[in-house]
Amino acid sequence: MRSSSILLTVSAVVGAIAHHVELPAGVPRNIDEFRVKHPYKRSEGCGTRPIVKIRASANDTDDVADDFLEGLHKANNGGTLYLPKDDLYVIGKPLDLTFLDDVQIHWDGEVKFTNDTPYWQEHAFAHPFQNSLMFWKWGGRDVRIYGEGVLNGNGQRWWNEFAGLEILDPSNTYLRPILFYGENLTNFAMEGIHQKDSPCWTNFIVASKNVSFTDVMCTAESNNATALPKNSDFFDSLNIEDLTVERVWVNVGDDCFSPKSNATNVHVDTMYCNGTHGQSMGSLGQYSGEMSFVQDVVIENVWLLNGQHGARLKTWAGPDIGYGFIDNVTFRNFWQANNEYSAFIDSCYFNTANSANQINSSTCAEYPSKMNITNILFENFSGYTSGKYGMAVARLTCSTNPDAVCENIEFRNFTVKSPCGDDDDKPVILCDGIKGGIGMDCIPAASDEAKAALKKKCSVPLADIEPPF
Repeated sequence: MRSSSILLTVSAVVGAIAHHVELPAGVPRNIDEFRVKHPYKRSEGCGTRPIVKIRASANDTDDVADDFLEGLHKANNGGTLYLPKDDLYVIGKPLDLTFLDDVQIHWDGEVKFTNDTPYWQEHAFAHPFQNSLMFWKWGGRDVRIYGEGVLNGNGQRWWNEFAGLEILDPSNTYLRPILFYGENLTNFAMEGIHQKDSPCWTNFIVASKNVSFTDVMCTAESNNATALPKNSDFFDSLNIEDLTVERVWVNVGDDCFSPKSNATNVHVDTMYCNGTHGQSMGSLGQYSGEMSFVQDVVIENVWLLNGQHGARLKTWAGPDIGYGFIDNVTFRNFWQANNEYSAFIDSCYFNTANSANQINSSTCAEYPSKMNITNILFENFSGYTSGKYGMAVARLTCSTNPDAVCENIEFRNFTVKSPCGDDDDKPVILCDGIKGGIGMDCIPAASDEAKAALKKKCSVPLADIEPPF
């Protein structure tokens, strides 16, 4: 998916759709406008904490990993590690930072990882979930990272060397590190930081509670048109409880937000997502015999532009899969432009046993997903699609497994349009396998009406993010 700095210029949209939609007033079009609209205001808290400083790197090859580690040891238990503005801190070796207790990092400078890809593939920390690698690992309690600094994954070389590969392909041996990894964190906050050019996922939080990301910017922008950022999700997790994400700008090449197995009590409020795969639940049910779930989620006030899908739920199918459920998820106040499906339930997700990686319909029918999907609300959706699927603006495909429940899926005030067809053509929603109605007209994907709607393909242009419109 595209990840260059492009959003939507409404004046460039042609055809009937130009008469129906326009970019909502006040939507930022770059990170500078985002920061103006949502200025980061640091809260100082109470009391005076001891300040610890470390030496900065003299150049891009001056590794200060040992100094960074020593600084956090000194600041631990009540202090603050201070990284001043305009200073660079190069990290060239993996760091185990799981000892933290009541520590803050006032981060106004830039932390940058070396791009020695052979070294990191050999020495980085590993997690078994999807063969993940990590530059470092953070853990402990009462950890706060705040400031207006940069965390730079130096990802261009990784994207260049990974081009053409797939993260879920079992034959893939080229593994890329995650920019920020946390495990067993309690009361963790990241505020104001610009997370930049992660080789793979940007954040991966595991077995943690009471986590927040506020006023954060996340970008992954390639200078090589043949090697765009891939799998550069803003957020992924395993076993997380009590998560808050507020006021975040995301311009990457994969999921804007994507909690995976075992996430509960999640609230996302105000996200701008460009060039992403959408606001995703999952994927879930990947591993044979394992139960996974996502429960009690509210995602609201989201702008999704120039991406793949909007609100998405994705569960695995295939002969060796897990089971579980997605329950009580609300997607509210979504404005979309130039996305494929604005709402999408995919119960036939990847199967790594398949040599083509993407599971086919016959295998999906033989080994359907074992995930229940219940109590899902899509509320106040507006904007328009890309036209890739013609007049179809949403698709909800539930599992055919008789033991997999799919019910209480509801649409309220859903006015997303397609740029395709004539003025008399109405957008359609495709539904298969849902028990009961959704509150709107919904037709089977195999129906003649659906086939006709899908054939009316068209496209709308992308345009520069920069003003004027």
